[in-house]
Amino acid sequence: MNDSSSLLTWLKKQTILSSLPHEILSSIEPLLKKVSFEAKETIILANQPVERLYILEAGQVETQANKENFGLLSGALINFKECLLQQPTKYTLQTLTKATLWSLSSVEFQELASQYPQINQVFTQQLAQEVADLSSQLNFEQERQAVLRPYLVTKAKRGIVGKSRYAMRLRQQVKNATIDRASVIIFGEQGLEKDNLASLIHYSSSYRREPMIKVDCAKLQASGAELFGRVGGKLGLIEALGKGTLVFNNIQDLPSELNDAVIQLLKTNTYTPIERSGNINNSTKTCQARLIIISEKAISSVNNCVKHLIKVPPLRVRKADLEDQVNYYISLICRSQRVDKPKITPEALRRLQGYDFPNNLRELENLIERAIVQLSGSNELTEEIIWQSRSKKQQFRFNLLNAYPKFRSLLRSPWYPDRVNYGFTLGIFALVIGILFLAPQNRQENFVLNIFWAWWWPLILLTFPFVGRLWCSFCPFMIYGEVTQKLSLWLFPRQLKSWPRQEADKWGGWFLFGLFTLILLWEELWDLPNTAYLSAWLLLIITGGAMICSAIFERRFWCRYLCPIGGMNGMFAKLSIIELRAQQGTCSAECTTYQCYKGGVQKGEGLETLGCPLYSHPAQLQDNRDCVLCMTCLKACPHRSVTLNLRPPAIELWTTHQPRSYEVALLFLLLNVVFVHKLPEINLLLGLNLDMSQFWLHSLSSIVLLILPVIIPLMGYSIIRLIGKVKKTSSRSFIELAYGYLPLVLCANLAYYLHLGLGEAGRILPVAWATFGLDGSNLPIFVAHPAVITFLQGVTLIFGLISAIILTQKISRQSIKTLLPQHFSLMTLSVLFWQIIL
Repeated sequence: MNDSSSLLTWLKKQTILSSLPHEILSSIEPLLKKVSFEAKETIILANQPVERLYILEAGQVETQANKENFGLLSGALINFKECLLQQPTKYTLQTLTKATLWSLSSVEFQELASQYPQINQVFTQQLAQEVADLSSQLNFEQERQAVLRPYLVTKAKRGIVGKSRYAMRLRQQVKNATIDRASVIIFGEQGLEKDNLASLIHYSSSYRREPMIKVDCAKLQASGAELFGRVGGKLGLIEALGKGTLVFNNIQDLPSELNDAVIQLLKTNTYTPIERSGNINNSTKTCQARLIIISEKAISSVNNCVKHLIKVPPLRVRKADLEDQVNYYISLICRSQRVDKPKITPEALRRLQGYDFPNNLRELENLIERAIVQLSGSNELTEEIIWQSRSKKQQFRFNLLNAYPKFRSLLRSPWYPDRVNYGFTLGIFALVIGILFLAPQNRQENFVLNIFWAWWWPLILLTFPFVGRLWCSFCPFMIYGEVTQKLSLWLFPRQLKSWPRQEADKWGGWFLFGLFTLILLWEELWDLPNTAYLSAWLLLIITGGAMICSAIFERRFWCRYLCPIGGMNGMFAKLSIIELRAQQGTCSAECTTYQCYKGGVQKGEGLETLGCPLYSHPAQLQDNRDCVLCMTCLKACPHRSVTLNLRPPAIELWTTHQPRSYEVALLFLLLNVVFVHKLPEINLLLGLNLDMSQFWLHSLSSIVLLILPVIIPLMGYSIIRLIGKVKKTSSRSFIELAYGYLPLVLCANLAYYLHLGLGEAGRILPVAWATFGLDGSNLPIFVAHPAVITFLQGVTLIFGLISAIILTQKISRQSIKTLLPQHFSLMTLSVLFWQIIL
């Protein structure tokens, strides 16, 4: 543009001065001077007196006002209104690239404006256009606000409370999501305030001044018009939102008709407005909004479309944050209710830590609010007013240690079980073995045989439902094993071997099953109950196994995996009304040393111990099989987490139990052995007339009876499977349902030993005298009448049958009709036991 005619033509075509007469433009043209600016150079500063009028010819120029930037087009008049009204500048003008502008001093322009009133008319026209534009923009904003208002989220409720690694990781994930505008999925269980995390992401980002809306996917129109808008109709949420944040709450409830459209939106940031019915709309629009997805679980089709995946951990794994979370809610609720802030007692906090909070933070807040309402002027939140519901692991439990502090003190004392074991059991067991070898060899003249067969067996079977595997805490086998371990380490200092857990878990149960089978056959074929020295050898062999394993492996490897008596005890302990457990929440929130498991020095009220002898952590126990009630964990725990609970008998079998095939084999072995014990009666009942004095015939008959009776349960289960196939219904596996026979197995063995316990145990005084060659015929005896014994045996079998039927129903959770074949098997076995025992 080197000549005046070209400049005049450009002014008429490119600027708002085009409406002015040629005469006025000709007067302006000579006064214009061309100026150039380099990139990133400031031309005008805001709030400064106006010195010149500018007209942009070429280059990119940007204005900055109210923290918003606007680019100007070629021909734009700069400072036009300010020059006419003699006002300071409203904005800063800066070049983005090299630019050329035409410049006119404000004084000269004001003189022209006073000389030519038409210039003011141009301003009036520009002002009218701006008013029209503002009016249009205002209408759009009003429509936009009307569309967005029902969905607006105005602020984040709260931050992320806690100092655990879970809380720290969650904060970092939220921080990472605020850096860019990429889409996010936040997933986790209900009640975790995932929508609040979405608010934290938005209001911590640079776009926090933009609106944020949350839509409930379950309530979205299946047509998508609410979300995407209609062609020529009402604005959709995405268009009305602009550069804000759109939160899809509960994406798993999204109508299936919208799945593809939302996936396209996440992948391409584009969407298609909804056309009227019958019309096809292929035009797409670009979504400027940020998208945040909230779900209760990860969705693979969505995960592949988003950049940030945030998994919110449930409260049950964040027990370390529970105290901070509780105190936060106490402050929040007390401030809103204008009441004094109470403190929560350690006992109440431990009670909360022992709860799993299925509804997470929402449930915790409601619980604390309810507790504060119940305070009635108190300044402490105690466990009496913490009314959380109870999980399956805690239902119907009564903690004996809290109810009876003296009992707790006894179990933590040195007397239990160490002083009893090393001051009494250790010596008594050696004496027992000596008497078995040296005294008369029959049960009528050897009081140790009387104690072992007429006292120990009935009593231990009778106590399983009450105290579980308690016998193992005072077991002489492992006492000598521990003595061997200590002596061998003293004589030959070394590092004991770690447990081969994988191999032991796989084969240990089958080893003890095989060993128990051999013991039962030995007992039957060599008449151990009436042969004292063989009974002694049996005890010594089991003790030898414990001693050898203790010299090789750390802790009680034999007791955990290989001991046949321990295997039986562990199986029957599942029926017990007592369990030792720990509050998982307290352990995860407060414990960092795991002294109950590993052992360690004294800490707080926790005593110095070597750790659990069976390598079981009380917080992870779900089965009485792996706990011998030695109370090492109770002594070691500094947080009062360990509990000794009364519970419904056998409740673990239908709640947390994991079936094991070798246990089922052991179960049926103990069922079948009752028939082996009654081999003479079966021989007589069936009229076989077999000569049991012949060893091989006796052996073969015993082996057959150790195998044959299990056919009845197998036939019952086969019928259940057959019916299931016909009706096309599923059923539990055999090893799961087999535990339903456990009460009958226990009661059948107890019924067998009752004749010894009630018929011979009371002869202990004359038998003791006879052991030492004395005449004890005049000493008192205490035996039950045979009719009483028979009656009690019958009641025991009936109780076992009823308990087995109930337990089977509990384990299976199926109708009684479906399980009739197994119930019939139970009744058949009960009738057989009745015939041979009574």
